[in-house]
Amino acid sequence: MTVSIDIGEMAGNARAQMDLEELLATRLLVQGNSGSGKSHLLRRLLEQSAKWVQQAIIDPEGDFVTLADHYGHVVVDAVGTEKDLQMIAARVRQHRVSVVLNLEGLDADRQMKAAAAFLDGLFEADRELWYPMLVIVDEAQLFAPAVAGEVTEEARRRSLGAMTNLMCRGRKRGLAGVIATQRLAKLAKNVAAEASNFLMGRTFLDIDMARAADLLGMERRQAEAFRNLDRGHFIALGPALSRRPIPVKIGPVETSGRGGSPKLMPLPEQPKEEAKDLIFTPSEGEAVPVRQRFSEPRVSTEDVLSRLSNAEDVAAADVPQAENLFDVGDREEKIDVILSEILEDPEAAFQPIASLYQDFQVRCRIAKLTGGAPDLQRFRERLSVARAGVEKGDIDESEWKQAELIAGELPDDMRGVYLLLAKAALAKAPCPGNLEIATAYGTRSPGRGRWLLSHMEERGFLVCATDLRGNRIVTLTDLGWQTAPGDEAAA
Repeated sequence: MTVSIDIGEMAGNARAQMDLEELLATRLLVQGNSGSGKSHLLRRLLEQSAKWVQQAIIDPEGDFVTLADHYGHVVVDAVGTEKDLQMIAARVRQHRVSVVLNLEGLDADRQMKAAAAFLDGLFEADRELWYPMLVIVDEAQLFAPAVAGEVTEEARRRSLGAMTNLMCRGRKRGLAGVIATQRLAKLAKNVAAEASNFLMGRTFLDIDMARAADLLGMERRQAEAFRNLDRGHFIALGPALSRRPIPVKIGPVETSGRGGSPKLMPLPEQPKEEAKDLIFTPSEGEAVPVRQRFSEPRVSTEDVLSRLSNAEDVAAADVPQAENLFDVGDREEKIDVILSEILEDPEAAFQPIASLYQDFQVRCRIAKLTGGAPDLQRFRERLSVARAGVEKGDIDESEWKQAELIAGELPDDMRGVYLLLAKAALAKAPCPGNLEIATAYGTRSPGRGRWLLSHMEERGFLVCATDLRGNRIVTLTDLGWQTAPGDEAAA
């Protein structure tokens, strides 16, 4: 049985039919300048074929997510890691679900990496999952550029490789590429050359008109016809469309994009002074950027001697009330309280360990801590955890003990940071930023915090990954816990 879909009308009101089975075998290239009706054409094709074949749309602007409401497409937002997208793509082929990969909000480099990861997942599916699928790539020149642009070479290479696999080797795997581009000259020739069906819309640049004419087998003098096409009108050619170039007017669609062309509307009338107030006065609730300034900690020798002198006086005094405040059995709790009191001063987190230990000893003597103050090594261990500000709160006690057990095997300076990450992972909270990690490490340098994570990753204690929006995800390997994505530059 031959399945044909109606994409519009030809001259004489005849219907323009596209052979869907032939399209799956021979692929399609759509070209037209911005405003020529490419997205409208793709939407018509998707709507007409939705009930016949599985679809996957690579959507850089989020225009096609509205298909989900009418045709059951699942919107896949490009969040998580590239590995996550590959696994999702594999499940898409397994369960034969039509999807829209929404890349809106990502920069060009991350859009290319996300599209490459998703296309690779579709391409590498097991043989028994090679069901027919239309893979529509809008703005294909972004993902298969003819020349290197402002994106990284790694992103361009991976994206171009995935697009080449789709168009050159995808047919045997059931993948039929439908690519749309504004500029043929900007699209890699080895990707465009694999299409056997063409729908060429309005274009104005001579180089694009000449290339379109070549693809359609038209003479160069006929290329001027592309400049005179109306919106929604295309010249069609190919085994799935027509054996000779024919003009086609694309039919209506049921859904619409979220964007569309902006309409002209009158400016609001308001006095000049009010307009100035609107743009120069912050509105209520508007976020105002705050630049933090840090001052270097200054602990003088006189301050340390004064503390020691005061401690001697307090320790020598007979204060029965002080003895009743603590019980011998609460030694560990007393140490936690003393450490928290020391770190109440924001500058304490950055002071040298020697100064902090002196202060700690003084406070232990004031509190008449049973057994005296812990030694310097034990103090370092406890301080690293206290600096991180880790409090168990509502976290499961048994799981937290497991985290503490593993943290105990780490070097002293890493324990607090490890527990800070463990708490975030257990609570499904965003990964702490470099500044928060640096503070837990005892420094003001975010770069130092980033270095520590890299060092811990090299030692095998954790794995850092970056999702497609540039946020960091940390996985604690021994625990199998993972934080939510978090901005590493967060204050």
